[in-house]
Amino acid sequence: MPIFDFARQALFLLDPETAHGASIAALKSGLVPACPVRPDKRLAVRVAGLDFPNPIGLAAGYDKNAEVPEALLRLGFGFTEVGTLTPKPQAGNPKPRIFRLVEDNAVINRLGFNNEGHDAAFRRLSALKTTGIVGVNIGANKDAEDRIADYVIGIRRFYRLARYFTVNISSPNTPGLRDLQARESLSALLSAVLEARRQEGEQAGRKVPVFLKIAPDLTEEGMDDIAAEVLAHDLDGLIVSNTTLSRDGLKDQAQAKEAGGLSGAPLFARSTAVLARMRKRIGPKMPIIGVGGVSSAETALEKIRAGADLVQLYSCMVYRGPGLAGDILKGLSASLDRLGVSSVTELRDTATDHWAAKTL
Repeated sequence: MPIFDFARQALFLLDPETAHGASIAALKSGLVPACPVRPDKRLAVRVAGLDFPNPIGLAAGYDKNAEVPEALLRLGFGFTEVGTLTPKPQAGNPKPRIFRLVEDNAVINRLGFNNEGHDAAFRRLSALKTTGIVGVNIGANKDAEDRIADYVIGIRRFYRLARYFTVNISSPNTPGLRDLQARESLSALLSAVLEARRQEGEQAGRKVPVFLKIAPDLTEEGMDDIAAEVLAHDLDGLIVSNTTLSRDGLKDQAQAKEAGGLSGAPLFARSTAVLARMRKRIGPKMPIIGVGGVSSAETALEKIRAGADLVQLYSCMVYRGPGLAGDILKGLSASLDRLGVSSVTELRDTATDHWAAKTL
């Protein structure tokens, strides 16, 4: 989108959170045109019982309050994910809380699950007319006495509306949240969430997939524990990964000092290595959605080669604009032409060993 070069200059004059709000408003108003992409059957993927028209999705964090999922799907995304949603509205952490690292094509955020709560998102999702895949990312309120109960509430509240759920325990911006990745806590969380899914599914007559979103800052032992619990429960897949606390190799040292999770291009190598290591731990059957630093067809394809069935992006769209999904899809089709393969799924796991051997 050539117009984005001008729009980006204008948006970058605003602080990042104001610019984010402006982009949501532009999508609501129709100022951002759709990006029609010629369908390519070779890019279609069936994951967890859902048929995705292509493997490129928008990660949670952008459309926190389910305001523009239909507009986002019109940008070419094969799916989009709203949230993170907490039962009660919450303001999140004090501002400023989003920082651009322009030299690094990266973002640091410490938002803290700011959102309008379940009721507001429920009203919006109930009014959707799209048949596209919209996932619901659920979390816990910062002041919740029982955080596991908050996730169960999310499953029950959105069961009839979500095409899939993401249980987000990987944000670094809610104190103690990542503790739910510890084995005993994770076992209790998955048991409660999946029991709620079972009960709701019996009433609704359908089984909604549940994915678990994990952090990229795990130890080998932590990955072992997560893999063991994931395989012991009726989970549908993993999302690897959320933002990192690492600041290795950043050029913008001034902004790098800000607290929060780092996303964007510098996260690519770490998140892809963790993805590959989790693929080797959980085996070939369970789906994985790869997230972190996806900015091109090449990086998206590398996530798939490392072991991802689907790929999500967000932060790199800040720098590449709303046409990024369409550009990636065109590039993926060209890659399939060049490689002479009939489906993108044939390329999954072709570089798992390579990425699993990378140093974190």
